[in-house]
Amino acid sequence: MSLTRSVTLEKSGRPGTRSGGPSRLRSKLRLDGWGLLAVPLLVFLLVIFVGPLCLLIAKSFTDPTVGFENYQKIFAEPLYLKILRNTFVTALVVTVVTLLLAYPYAYLMTIAKPFWRTILLLLVLVPFWTSVLVRTFALVLLLRDTGVLNTIAQDAGLISEPIAMLRTLRGVVFGMVQVALPFAVLPIYATMRGIDTRLTQAAQGLGDRPSGAFWRVFVPLSMPGVAAGMLLTFIQALGYYITPAMLGGPKNTMIGELIVQQVSTVLQFGFAAALAVILLVTTFVLLAIAGRFMNLERMLMGRS
Repeated sequence: MSLTRSVTLEKSGRPGTRSGGPSRLRSKLRLDGWGLLAVPLLVFLLVIFVGPLCLLIAKSFTDPTVGFENYQKIFAEPLYLKILRNTFVTALVVTVVTLLLAYPYAYLMTIAKPFWRTILLLLVLVPFWTSVLVRTFALVLLLRDTGVLNTIAQDAGLISEPIAMLRTLRGVVFGMVQVALPFAVLPIYATMRGIDTRLTQAAQGLGDRPSGAFWRVFVPLSMPGVAAGMLLTFIQALGYYITPAMLGGPKNTMIGELIVQQVSTVLQFGFAAALAVILLVTTFVLLAIAGRFMNLERMLMGRS
């Protein structure tokens, strides 16, 4: 009788039997009807993203020869080191300027009335919906020596001769900032909207001045949005191509331009792949560092 009972328990997979563990594992791995909806997306990511990424990494070590030749070439040639340094410096400058413009703009959106808040939001989103190439061409017309800015400044008597904006770092920064601005404004604004204004009112009720309440209460609470905007701006600024290529000069070459040049002109696909891998690794390192000090899931996805 006991033998029959033990066999029955083993077949049923109840706790305490040998088959219980594998059964529970299979139940965890099994997808229900709703989970199957994610399968097409997973297949798409594997085919379109993961597969080419693996091929890219492999090519950086195998083309033209197997080894670390491409990476040694990057760090051994002063020209390539200069381009890498220029890329990081430009991305840092763009990030700082973007945050200096985005923070007060997002705060203005927070305190504005609904009508003006909508207008301010549209002013951020409408350029965001326009092609980067179209906006960059418009900036070329705006920033050239005979462009709108120099013409207005000369007619107003502010300058005696045109200020060179194209083929300079300030032109590149100007163009990259206007592209990156929505990526900084929106997360900062989303964080500011979630701050309880009664906290600053309480600080003022305890004797603090409005400016002191702003800097001691409001600004620290808005830092998650600032960190998100900084991270998004800096990471995407590292890979800019169109804007620096059209507004900058040889002295302002960034790594994105170098990758395109290696692929389309000199046909060094392995070297271009190595440059791309460096950008990829840099992005992962930045995310890892940020993840050590910040809640990235909450910061980027709005989760607690």
